[in-house]
Amino acid sequence: MGLFQPIPTTEHAADRTRPLADRMRPRTLEEYVGQEHLLGSGKPLRTQIERDDTGSLIFWGPPGTGKTTLAKIIAKMTKAEFIEFSAVLAGIKEIKQVMADAERARQYGTRTIVFIDEIHRFNKAQQDAFLPHVEKGNIRLIGATTENPSFEINSALLSRTRLYVLQPLTEDQIVYLLKRTLADEERGLGSMKLKADDDVLKVIASYSSGDARSAYNVLEVAAGLAQQAGNHPNEISDEIVRDALQKRVLLYDKAGEEHYNLISALHKSVRNSDPDAALYWLGRMIEAGEDPLYIARRVVRMSVEDIGLADPNALALCMAARDAVDFIGMPEGNLALAQAVVYLSVAPKSNALYTAYSSVQADIEGTAADPVPLHLRNAPTGLMKGLGYGKNYQYAHDVEGKVASMQCLPDNLKDRIYYQPTSEGIEKRIHDRMEEVKRLRSQRAATNRPQQDSES
Repeated sequence: MGLFQPIPTTEHAADRTRPLADRMRPRTLEEYVGQEHLLGSGKPLRTQIERDDTGSLIFWGPPGTGKTTLAKIIAKMTKAEFIEFSAVLAGIKEIKQVMADAERARQYGTRTIVFIDEIHRFNKAQQDAFLPHVEKGNIRLIGATTENPSFEINSALLSRTRLYVLQPLTEDQIVYLLKRTLADEERGLGSMKLKADDDVLKVIASYSSGDARSAYNVLEVAAGLAQQAGNHPNEISDEIVRDALQKRVLLYDKAGEEHYNLISALHKSVRNSDPDAALYWLGRMIEAGEDPLYIARRVVRMSVEDIGLADPNALALCMAARDAVDFIGMPEGNLALAQAVVYLSVAPKSNALYTAYSSVQADIEGTAADPVPLHLRNAPTGLMKGLGYGKNYQYAHDVEGKVASMQCLPDNLKDRIYYQPTSEGIEKRIHDRMEEVKRLRSQRAATNRPQQDSES
């Protein structure tokens, strides 16, 4: 069979060389578990399938949620030829050949569903090659992706498809699938006469993170271990499951959307002064293998964005945590990061610096770049002094209260106020000091007391 030949619709259920997850793949919507928001009675996708009006589709969801299975069921229910290939292996030449075959098949009344796994791995040219054939109706395209289609799929192709989001399976749904597998003598493990308590199956479900394929793989390994143990009856115990698991499967892609989702959850938990949630999201990232220095950099950013001068020690502590991670590495450095995020979570919060600098950026972008006032300019040469550089500069240390009345912003922004401290933490003291500065400056300006010129 060539790479792009249609996959046979009749599969040998008794073929034990196939992985358990493949053998247990649902064949009908009635066997399919999960995605009730799409496939429940009267829900949009189910209605379209039953009306044979699906058109081209994109399924977006985490691994093991049934994207490939659903595409095969649609092909079977709509009596279409099903051609499956991976975006990792196909090029423009192969795509054009498949499209030509599909166009000829259509002339003979045969419909073709082309299923592309990991469609996000196709480049723009490869994705564009499908457009005319989708528009003409030569094929129904079904793409599966674990990445956000908004970023990974061409807008032209996305606009010609219907997007459906698949959710991770719940623990109860995975337990149901595992029970069904243990009882199924035709395709599953029923002939092994295995026993497994619900609590043991829940451990597998919990560790699979909503990925049915992962759960099947663990169960298959555990079944083999239970048989080797030689107990009668063969029982999948908690100890056997933990041996089969070895390492929890955490849904995480350091270059994908989940990477940004988790760091966003960590940042927002810190901002909301929730140390427990912050520790949890930090742990999720560390245990999934995230670069600890990336986390440290983001934690430093949190210290200045959400705490700022309400607690200046926050920045110093986060820099120390970064240095600790760099110095001792992982896993020892995880507690340094944990200390930092807990400190940030319970610290007084202020975004006054963040807001102030954002306003500065907006003014730099939206106003004329007025020159530096002459009295603020340095005058290292006689020529520059002759041009008025440094003239009427007021040296603050020579003025009572250390506050001069001179203007330090350019004329077009002379009354602009950027930094407005809150009443949180040390910023309350800063606020009081700024009010005192304002009073001194206003008083000095009102009396217009002459100041002795000084050089910086």
